[in-house]
Amino acid sequence: MEYRVKSSIPAKQRSGCMVIGIYESRKLGSTAKQINQVCDGQLAAVLKHGDMDGKPGKSLMLYNLPGLGCERVLLVGCGKEKKLDAASFGKIFSTASKTLEDGGTTHATFYLSELTVKGWNSQRKISQAIVACESARYRFDQLKSKSSAPKRPLKSITLNVDSRDLAAAKHGLIAGQAIANGMGLTRDLSNLPGNICTPSYLASQARKLGKQHSKLSIRILEEAEMKKLGMGALLSVSRGSRQPAKLITLDYKGARKSDKPVVLVGKGLTFDAGGISIKPAQAMDEMKYDMCGGATVMGVMCAVAEIGLPINLVGVIPSSENLPDGDANKPGDIVTSMSGQTIEILNTDAEGRLILCDALTYCARYKPDVVIDLATLTGACIVALGHQTQAVLGNNEPLIKDLLKAGEQVGDRAWQLPLWEEYQQQLDSNFADMANIGGRTAGTITAACFLSRYTKDYNWAHMDIAGTAWVSGANKGATGRPVPLLMQYLIDRAG
Repeated sequence: MEYRVKSSIPAKQRSGCMVIGIYESRKLGSTAKQINQVCDGQLAAVLKHGDMDGKPGKSLMLYNLPGLGCERVLLVGCGKEKKLDAASFGKIFSTASKTLEDGGTTHATFYLSELTVKGWNSQRKISQAIVACESARYRFDQLKSKSSAPKRPLKSITLNVDSRDLAAAKHGLIAGQAIANGMGLTRDLSNLPGNICTPSYLASQARKLGKQHSKLSIRILEEAEMKKLGMGALLSVSRGSRQPAKLITLDYKGARKSDKPVVLVGKGLTFDAGGISIKPAQAMDEMKYDMCGGATVMGVMCAVAEIGLPINLVGVIPSSENLPDGDANKPGDIVTSMSGQTIEILNTDAEGRLILCDALTYCARYKPDVVIDLATLTGACIVALGHQTQAVLGNNEPLIKDLLKAGEQVGDRAWQLPLWEEYQQQLDSNFADMANIGGRTAGTITAACFLSRYTKDYNWAHMDIAGTAWVSGANKGATGRPVPLLMQYLIDRAG
């Protein structure tokens, strides 16, 4: 798909389709008024007869309006005037993009620059418009014998802006395409089945990224190297699998060497059967999504490298499978982590924290400014927060506030949960320094409590993305979240 920004007069537009917004009040905006005047009031007549009510998610295609050079005009519902937030803005563009994709239009021009979201400039509007359009157009059919793409797919979208905003809009164009590409990579990796997307496959994709971007260097630690480092927690998980574990690191240098890096750590369980504490058979096929945290790190690294952000960023992805086997972890086993702390494994299905804790200890060597880990870690997070928002916990309030702010700015929201000392006692063990589970209550919090014991040397935040990174049911698949949140956070840091 090709995206462009342009400043043009709608009445003189000659593309295949023109997209304009309609509010619930049926009041014509500035662009709609111009169109209505040129086509002798036919637009107003359509609204008067109730064919379009302007509600979000609604659209109406009109053909051959008199006086216009466009074959089609797509009316898209914009909701209540002056009440747009990030989510409703995205819905407008995703609705329009999906309608165009399904309708046979190959080229379209969007006249939606009059839409405003509090705190947004032209750069962010263009960026988020592209992200919304690409998210709506995404399909995963690489493994189907026949493509599900339409016979006449949408080939280009031109986003019209005021001539004064062209320079800023071009910056938004670059950022939006990079973020959309990062989300696409995240979704592709997460949607791949476990027999293809193994830890070794993830490592090969990291190497591929490294070849594409000169500022990005890749290092893969094999099991022998991890053993020398004392990563007993991570390696205990991979013992039940024939696939060797990998510790994948991606190092992006976009700033001065003296600038401390941001480190992202992503859980990369390419398939999680639960180990000896095996999961129920129902929906176990979806447990390929347990590497969405690692896929998110890959997507963010890809987007940052494409934009060329002036920051230093490190991605660390501990990757393994968690399967039952004669050599797999057993409930009651005790393992020693890289930090030297011992862990009693009461439930082998709480394996994500075992691979993360060694990766978090490993991060200290980068002398990070902040560390953010991303993991589809607990079902308890879905119970607590549903699929609308991800949980964030940590040991540094300014970092957490920055993440929450970034999520609000782009409609990829997070919600802070407490990480109080009182919860730590739930991890007490009679036989080791800690247990790997804390009982039935406060599961998301006690999982973060476990990780907090490995992050005392730096500023750290944990994001549980179990409810947001994946959608179950008829439309099951990866969402690409929280790539937008993290990219906004990094863009804000880079100024």
